[in-house]
Amino acid sequence: MKIAIVKLSAMGDIIHAMVALEFIKKARPMIQIDWIVEEAFAPLLEQNPHIDTILPVNLKAIKKDKTALFREIRKVKSYAKNNYDLIIDAQGLLKSALVARVLGKNIAGYSKDSIREGIASYFYKQKVAIGYEQNAITRNIKVICEPLGIVVDEDEILNKKPFLYFDTTAPLSRVPDRFIVFVVGASVVNKIYPKEKFLQIAQALENEEIVVVWANEREYKIGEFLAKEAKNVHLLDKLNLDALKHLLSKAQLVIGGDTGPTHMAWGLNVPSITIFGNTPQYRNTFITPINRVVKSHTQVNALKLDKSDFSIQEIDPQEVIELVKELLK
Repeated sequence: MKIAIVKLSAMGDIIHAMVALEFIKKARPMIQIDWIVEEAFAPLLEQNPHIDTILPVNLKAIKKDKTALFREIRKVKSYAKNNYDLIIDAQGLLKSALVARVLGKNIAGYSKDSIREGIASYFYKQKVAIGYEQNAITRNIKVICEPLGIVVDEDEILNKKPFLYFDTTAPLSRVPDRFIVFVVGASVVNKIYPKEKFLQIAQALENEEIVVVWANEREYKIGEFLAKEAKNVHLLDKLNLDALKHLLSKAQLVIGGDTGPTHMAWGLNVPSITIFGNTPQYRNTFITPINRVVKSHTQVNALKLDKSDFSIQEIDPQEVIELVKELLK
């Protein structure tokens, strides 16, 4: 059997879906799995033994160049020549449903009431119902596994194997033997914990080495500030996704907001603390004995996030520090 999974972006969403692969291969070891993804995120999937072929697209280019639409349609049509037995749209957006439809007709995806863009469900033959407010990892596993007749329980998720892979021969430069990682950025500003409070955490952990990872100029400046103010903080060079996976796999602990690199720690079975403000901790991560959360005081409606909610800025660093001490034991 040949299946194609359509999960285009973003980093955390792709990670939340990737966990399903080991359960598929456990139940159906001979199945062929291809994955359609935005090319910027393709390195997340690389070297995963459960994926046969990574098929990149660049739909984001269409925003700047409308003619790119025709190029991307031709690309997806070429992928359709693989004659998939089943296509699973694990994204639940109109654009992902359209990609799935170009790939073939036998499509599975979320039911109309289970996604934000309900119109996407009209493209699916098999429709999987699970509330949009439910845990994102549980949702992804269900929409991917249920059409294959595979049931995954919570104990299996808690006992998952690490599922992010990387080039183990590539050296990591300027990295201490033992270290904690600070993830200081996020895609939107109200998911970013204040640099002054990261500094308080670093100063309280003066006997621990801390490295800062960054992806843009704003995050680099935060890292510069922390490295200047705290002797135990080191600002790394910019890392590609493969090197980032490698680095996080070696960490004692990863601390950051509700963003891709912090979710990577969960995918690598590395201890983590995810700091939540305007997004729901009950939905956006899977809490385990080593993967913990700190949440601001606000109540969050997963169906309608409050863009004016900057409550993450009010979280006391001492809450994070106490949890760090507990996890490092």
